[in-house]
Amino acid sequence: MSDKIQAAAISPAGARAVFEARGEILTVPGEKGDIRNLTRTTAAAERDPAWSPDGKSIAYFSDESGEYALHISDQAGSGTVKKISLGNPPSFFYGPLWSPDSKRIAYTDKRLNLWYVDVEKGAPVKVTTDRYEDPTSAFNENWSPDSKWLAYGKLLENHMRAVFVYSLETGKESQITDGISDARYPVFDKGGKSLFFAVSTDVGLSTGWLDLSSFQHPVLRSVYAAVLKKGDPSPVEPQSDEEKPTDEKKDAAGGDKGKDADKGKESEKGKEGGKGKEGEKGKEGEKKEEPVKVTIDLDGIGQRIVALPIKAANYVSLDAGKAGTLFLSEIVDVPRLTEPPAVTVSKFDLTTRKTEPFVGGINAFVVSANGEKVLYRQGQGWFITGTAVVVKPGDGALKLDEMEVRVDPRAEWNQMYHEVWRIQRDFLYDPNHHGLDLKAAEKKYAPYLKAVGGRADLNYLFDEMLGEITIGHMFIAGGDVPKPKEVKGGLLGADYKIENGRYRFARVFNGENWNPDLRAPLTQPGVDVKAGDYLLEVEGREVRPPAEVYSFFENTGGKQIRIKVGPNADGKDAREVTVVPLPSDFALRNRAWEEDNRRKVDELSGGKLAYVHVPDTAVGGWLNFNRFYFAQVGKQGAVIDERYNHGGEVADYIIDMLKRPLRNCAISREGERFCSPLAQIYGPKSMIINEMSGSGGDALPWMFKQDQIGPLVGTRTWGGLVGIYSYPSLMDGGFVTAPRVAIYGLHGEWEVENRGISPDIEVENVPASVAAGHDRQLEKAVEVTLEALKKNPVVIPGHPPYPNYHKK
Repeated sequence: MSDKIQAAAISPAGARAVFEARGEILTVPGEKGDIRNLTRTTAAAERDPAWSPDGKSIAYFSDESGEYALHISDQAGSGTVKKISLGNPPSFFYGPLWSPDSKRIAYTDKRLNLWYVDVEKGAPVKVTTDRYEDPTSAFNENWSPDSKWLAYGKLLENHMRAVFVYSLETGKESQITDGISDARYPVFDKGGKSLFFAVSTDVGLSTGWLDLSSFQHPVLRSVYAAVLKKGDPSPVEPQSDEEKPTDEKKDAAGGDKGKDADKGKESEKGKEGGKGKEGEKGKEGEKKEEPVKVTIDLDGIGQRIVALPIKAANYVSLDAGKAGTLFLSEIVDVPRLTEPPAVTVSKFDLTTRKTEPFVGGINAFVVSANGEKVLYRQGQGWFITGTAVVVKPGDGALKLDEMEVRVDPRAEWNQMYHEVWRIQRDFLYDPNHHGLDLKAAEKKYAPYLKAVGGRADLNYLFDEMLGEITIGHMFIAGGDVPKPKEVKGGLLGADYKIENGRYRFARVFNGENWNPDLRAPLTQPGVDVKAGDYLLEVEGREVRPPAEVYSFFENTGGKQIRIKVGPNADGKDAREVTVVPLPSDFALRNRAWEEDNRRKVDELSGGKLAYVHVPDTAVGGWLNFNRFYFAQVGKQGAVIDERYNHGGEVADYIIDMLKRPLRNCAISREGERFCSPLAQIYGPKSMIINEMSGSGGDALPWMFKQDQIGPLVGTRTWGGLVGIYSYPSLMDGGFVTAPRVAIYGLHGEWEVENRGISPDIEVENVPASVAAGHDRQLEKAVEVTLEALKKNPVVIPGHPPYPNYHKK
């Protein structure tokens, strides 16, 4: 069950954690005790638990009524559950956040709204609405210590966030930061004097989350404090150590003794029942703690924002600990594209003004309400540990092995059926759902639920019914579909042919043995198998047809095996070598196809043209374009091949790079001349497209044509220019999508979705031609690019005569 955890929170003192797992809400002890299932509702989904600061209650969202409502349960799961309707129209809701006094809960919805609800009154109050949908950031709302203010980051017209505060007493919001920087993660200090937040002035193109041009830019944030009340000192006011004269020290000492004596007398009076000054205290020696009162003077607050002595870094979250303590979560300045960034947390102490490491390599982090404990996730494990000292690896590991829930598949399937229709209702970009009556469609397909015999059948039903919306990117997958034990194959990265009663290597794919992702088993040093060699034995078993050659490599992927190879079918001059077969050789074959094409373009163009394949408009396309386009600078033109492009982002970056014109040239005393932009191929370009290019693979040729960079050659693209991201997972971990962003043209038309991009020169690769070794689309692209180069050759001018300013 631990692999089904979708959300987590911590109790106010850190005694327990609370999790959402498979639609149930469960609490797990830090050390002693048992796991408790608070909900036990297999027919309903519960989401996003949050523990009240007073420790009494746990809030979460439940669809028990057919729509999501806010439920509040006793922390032990006993008693009556309080249920609060969140109004109409219904929606999906996120992140319940208790106020420190445990009287109110803030939350957000799918419609970009921030709300709070008074637990007793049960009437939701809208705080604000965000300006744009942005899956890369959120409000990150935070309560003031006195529960009378909310702080949050809100998007402005420039797509940057500014920090706002909202007064519950007046119902008004006010902007705190200037809006010409990106300010996020506001959090009140527990003392109520300051509001902390992180600000970046270099987000630049990173705000364009749908654009490929947003990739790989360093983002640094500095941490600031806004002094909330006029007249309060700066939390980082100047400090100075001063020596006191000897007589002042004596006076101070004597005064202290006198005070101590008075305290002793007052204490005695207290014991005798006298009230005195101690009458306002509780236990002997304890001073009654005054409640925090937060005052925010908005006038001139911009001049009361001060920088904290914390290094600038790529902060992704701020969390308040005890008063004067701040936890800072950061990732590397430029995260790698090929792996999710690990988060490192450090702790800043406002008293010492020092930042110390706390815990690293995590992917979730929550601070308890009293600031004394944290819940974090590291790898697949969850941990609760104290905040006083640096985390020790392995300390506080939660025992999740016994986490379990009772499952009634048919009850779950019924819930998921209705959940899927709600996802379409609320997330699809078109509120009219392409003209489909969703309620009627839901009713129409409901009888088929009775015939569902397994989870795969349910996915099939989802496929059929959601097809009526008529849109691309409608994906359905996952869930409790039984998976039989798989036996891995093993591939050597080669093609075979049968000759002389043996299997003979027809082609050996080279790959790039320096690249772990393109390791070629047969070309490793010391192996050196060549095309024309025979495969004679595998692990001592003779290999001969008609036995299937791949049967000899069952369950060998990633394992060392011995094979015998040689130049002769009779085994003469054979040798044994150790190889490690691959589970898949797709990467090798794909790179071979790209390299074959590059060599073909080089051959047909006489070395004049570059060739670059763009397999997608996400990480793969970014890496391929940057590696192979700029490596061929010096060519006079380029063929860009985006066939089989399976999309990703909107590839504006590639378009911007392709169309940069030659600006000027330069010379130096030594070396050859060079021109600006230096990293550019200045001549004509063409692009190859086909019916297997879609999504971002539709947008790329669309923009290529819009900017008149060159002709499109091939066949019409797929026609699926909508976007998908961030959907609620189904109860059992399955998922469906509902395209939530759609791209239209500057003439106010849906120019691409369900249409595709047509080529300027239509060329189809018929099977017979391909089998004969011809790529007619590639050949045509080379032809038209060379024609364009002939008409408009690249001319690099020579430099003018050197100036002589002393000529007479």
